[in-house]
Amino acid sequence: MSYQKHLKKETGLATLIKGKPYVLKKRKNTAVRLMASIVSQQLSTSVAAIIFKRFLDVFGGKEPTMQQVIDTPFEVLRGIGLSNAKVNYVKNVATFFMTHQITDKQLYKMDPEEVIELLTQIKGVGRWTVEMLLMFSLGHEDVFAVDDLGIQQAMIKLYKIKYTSKKELHTKMIKKSQSWSPFKTYACLHLWNWKDNGAV
Repeated sequence: MSYQKHLKKETGLATLIKGKPYVLKKRKNTAVRLMASIVSQQLSTSVAAIIFKRFLDVFGGKEPTMQQVIDTPFEVLRGIGLSNAKVNYVKNVATFFMTHQITDKQLYKMDPEEVIELLTQIKGVGRWTVEMLLMFSLGHEDVFAVDDLGIQQAMIKLYKIKYTSKKELHTKMIKKSQSWSPFKTYACLHLWNWKDNGAV
């Protein structure tokens, strides 16, 4: 069954599922994708893109090896507009992937929760960051980003969710998302799209 057919069974989402279906892709060089996520934290998409381009420019416009990132002086990465914390986090990713010899192939085979458990050991990498990686780099179809502000805003509006605490909001969102399985990632994509097109 197509994801669209499945998600249209849910009355709230049915109105959002239109146009061409989304296609998830597996992308290579997961460690660099993770670094890109760290770069983009708390930044607008356009600013994040500029800083990530500067990051690649440090390595001649190509995606670096982990050793290259480790060998790059701290000041050089600070100079492209990264905060002290983000420079440390980017270097933490490089060191972790090198030390544990993690490959894309290995990550593709793992369950989402296993990937989250593995990569959140890296200081500076939280659950949300790994969820974005699972969706946009590892191509997992059933990931629900409950902590994502955009998803929260969209679901509060779409389902008129009333809540008195973050915990209550999370519980209601998770309950609502259960019927979307095994296509939660696509539901998130449609919710983001709806929000970005002026719904919230």
